[in-house]
Amino acid sequence: MIVALDTQLTVGTATGAGVYARDLANALRALGVDVRELRAPHLNPWRFDRRVIWDQLLLSIEAARAHADVLHATSGTMPIIHTLPTVVTVHDLAWHRVQHHTRAYARAYFATLQARLYKHAAAIITDSHFTATEYKTLIDPNATLDVVYPGVDERFAAIERKPTDPPFALVVGTVEARKNLKVLVKALPTIPDLRIVSVGPPTPYADEVKKRAEELGVTHRLDLRGYIPRNALDELYATASLALIPSRYEGFGYALAEAMCAGLPAIAADTSSLRELATMFPEAEIPLIPPNDESAWSTTITTLLSTRDAAQRRATALRTPAQQAFSWLSAATATQEIYQRTRR
Repeated sequence: MIVALDTQLTVGTATGAGVYARDLANALRALGVDVRELRAPHLNPWRFDRRVIWDQLLLSIEAARAHADVLHATSGTMPIIHTLPTVVTVHDLAWHRVQHHTRAYARAYFATLQARLYKHAAAIITDSHFTATEYKTLIDPNATLDVVYPGVDERFAAIERKPTDPPFALVVGTVEARKNLKVLVKALPTIPDLRIVSVGPPTPYADEVKKRAEELGVTHRLDLRGYIPRNALDELYATASLALIPSRYEGFGYALAEAMCAGLPAIAADTSSLRELATMFPEAEIPLIPPNDESAWSTTITTLLSTRDAAQRRATALRTPAQQAFSWLSAATATQEIYQRTRR
C-alpha cells in the first residue's frame, strides 16, 4: 500500500499539525508503510491563498503522481475533488468555537466548507474523545469517528530533569489569543521571583501580552523566545520548575502531553481536551484551573512552587504511563489499520 501524506504544514515553522504530520510519517515508515510525503516548499502554508492552492489544486495532483492507494489529509482540510479514498485528521473544531474574530472568508473555508467535505471522507480521525464529541455536536451526530491520540516524540522520555533556581514556568505554543498567555502575565505580579518563558511563533497577540506585562511592571520576568531549536526546547523541559497550559481551547494539547512524558509538573486550564488528558491518570493530580481566573492561577502556581518536591514525585511517576498512552507506535499502528479498512 502506498499512502500519500499531506505534510505541507511542515514547511517553515512546524507547529501542532505540522509536528503531527512529520512524526506520523516517521512512525508509519518504521512499520514498513510506503509513505509519500506531499508538500510544496515554495508555498507559504500560513498564507490563506497559498493554503487554498495547495489544498484544492496541488494536493490531489501530487497524490495522483505518487500513485497512492490512500490520501491522508493530516492538516484538517480536504480537497473538494479527490480521486482517492481520503482519510482526514480533524485536530479540533476551533474554527467553529473560538475563531470568530478572524476574517469571514477564512471561517467560510476552514469551518463551513470543510464541515461539508468531511462527510465525503473515507475515514475521519480525531485527536481526542473531546474532539470526537465536538464533531458530533457541531457537524454530524451520526458520524463514525476513529479516536487516535497522537504520539509524543520519544526524546521527551529521555529528558533528565534538573530544575534550576530561581524557578521558571515553561509555556509552549503559538502566542495567540486562544492560548491565553495574558492570564499568566496578569497573575505574575502576585508570584514573587517566578519567570515565564514562552516558546512558540508569535502573532499580533504577542504585542498585547507585552503591553500588559509593561503595564504591570513584569516585563523583566516575561521571556518571549519565539520558535527555538529542539535541543533548546529540551533543555527548557529539563530545567523548568513547571509547565503552564492556560489555553482556552485545544483539540489534543501537545504542550500538556509533552510535559507529562518529560516528567515536568504541569498546571492546565480546565477546558476542552486538556481536561481529558489531565484526568487520564487521576493519581497524577494535575491541577485544572478556569482559564480566565488569574487569582486561581496565582494561588495554584504558588502552592505548587512551595511543594515542588512532591509535585516532581507525582510528575515522575506519571512519565511511563503517559509515554505508553502517547506512543507513536500505537498511533501509527491504529492509523495503518484505518488505511487498510478504507483502501478500495
